[in-house]
Amino acid sequence: MSISLAGASVAPAPRSASWSAVFALTLCVSTLIASEFMPVSLLTPIASDLHLSEGRAGQAIAVSGLFAVLTSLFITSLARSVDRRRLLLGLTGVMLASGLVTAFAPSYAVLMVGRALIGVVIGGFWSLSAATVMRLVPQDEVPRALGLLNGGNALATTIAAPLGSFLGQYIGWRGAFFAVVPLAAITLVWQASTLPPMPTERAAPPPSTFAILRRPKARWGILAVTLFFMGQFALFTYLRPFLETVTRVGVSTLSLLLLGMGVAGLLGTYLIGFLVGRRLSAVLISAPVAMAVIAVLLIVFGPSLAATAVLLVGWGLIGTAAPVAWWTWLSRTLPRDAEAGGGLMVAAIQLAITVGASLGGLLFDRSGYRSSFGVSALLLGGAALLAIRASKPEGSINP
Repeated sequence: MSISLAGASVAPAPRSASWSAVFALTLCVSTLIASEFMPVSLLTPIASDLHLSEGRAGQAIAVSGLFAVLTSLFITSLARSVDRRRLLLGLTGVMLASGLVTAFAPSYAVLMVGRALIGVVIGGFWSLSAATVMRLVPQDEVPRALGLLNGGNALATTIAAPLGSFLGQYIGWRGAFFAVVPLAAITLVWQASTLPPMPTERAAPPPSTFAILRRPKARWGILAVTLFFMGQFALFTYLRPFLETVTRVGVSTLSLLLLGMGVAGLLGTYLIGFLVGRRLSAVLISAPVAMAVIAVLLIVFGPSLAATAVLLVGWGLIGTAAPVAWWTWLSRTLPRDAEAGGGLMVAAIQLAITVGASLGGLLFDRSGYRSSFGVSALLLGGAALLAIRASKPEGSINP
């Protein structure tokens, strides 16, 4: 049996080799996300060592997001004739180089170069992820494989900040960044030994990333994804000040609540693989609705520790797993152009996170948590409405 991707008939690798490659990609995701979020807990020592303000040190996060957006928009056009195996190995090599450059950066400028490199890897890897998985496993197992990748994402997001803080305390911020280098090297070797050749065999050039938006179903889906992540991060970014000032928890309880969200997220990424295979449309619509309800309930029951803990577990369970459903939607909606669509989705997600966090922060500072959480609920509700349009058969959607 063969699967069609990018206009070519591509025979999937044997099941054992394919799943080994998926596990290698999952380790790559974990290492990549850990590298991305490591600066969050290390800003103070970075700023002190390089004689910067913490605000300038924080640009180490912003610059990676910027380069992720730029890479995701243009990687498909720039790599039309490159074997995807070589491209993924090259990106993993760049991740390794980024860790070295950042760990040994003698100045702010060199630090920014290292962070820009990790941004390139983020944008490139996630743009290719859905299309790569489609070439590694049979179609009916794509949701499981995507869930595994997102599980690696969830795990790394959960542990990156506390692990960075712990390592930075004992081996310094440079040692913390260097700790990802051996993992990147292992990932590179593992991928090299398991990824099959994935040449581009398309007679016609693939569509540009922006050309995907001419397709009504894809356009509604990308808009839904954008509103979903805007709504999610308008609330999620400001959970700590909410929990400290409204729920009034201490540092230990705060850590337990965030850990509970992370564990729930891991569980969600495992469970959602069983749902999206048969009820994809229902998941795409119900996930933002449920999160909008949670946002409103947090406004009402925020002072209650027990109620807030339950609501945050629900938020982590749904919010962390929902991207699996959207990547599955992408693989089904654009099976021949998953790379171009993936690049567009990555760019939309990165921009949505930035806009959502900025909008939430503006409202939080000016009007308090009720306004930012309320806007989060409205954005998530809008995402659900757009998901209804994106879930309809192509012929039933008018341009």
